[in-house]
Amino acid sequence: QVQLVESGGGSVQAGGSLRLSCAASGRTASSYAMGWFRQAPGKEREFVAAISWSGGTTYNVDSVKGRFTISRDNAKNTVYLQMNSLKPEDTAVYYCAATYSDLRPRYWGQGTQVTVSS
Repeated sequence: QVQLVESGGGSVQAGGSLRLSCAASGRTASSYAMGWFRQAPGKEREFVAAISWSGGTTYNVDSVKGRFTISRDNAKNTVYLQMNSLKPEDTAVYYCAATYSDLRPRYWGQGTQVTVSS
């Protein structure tokens, strides 16, 4: 079992930055790939970014490439999502997930709200 707790959400104007953190606990937490997903009102949850268990490989959806960076610190069992040049369309609840190697989520955090105003 892996427990995930997100933090760092908030409200920001367009063009601003936020850094989300996801603290993982559990005996096998560092062995999972980790991902960030988001869900905007009235829309399905979508993949945003992911990172392999070693941190050597990262994945990003096209809409955030060049703006969002995922990273992890296995010594702290924490994964980060640095979000720059935020746009109103990035407004959503952001969820951290521990995933299988094929990036299918296995464990979810509770989510953190990100609101970007124009």
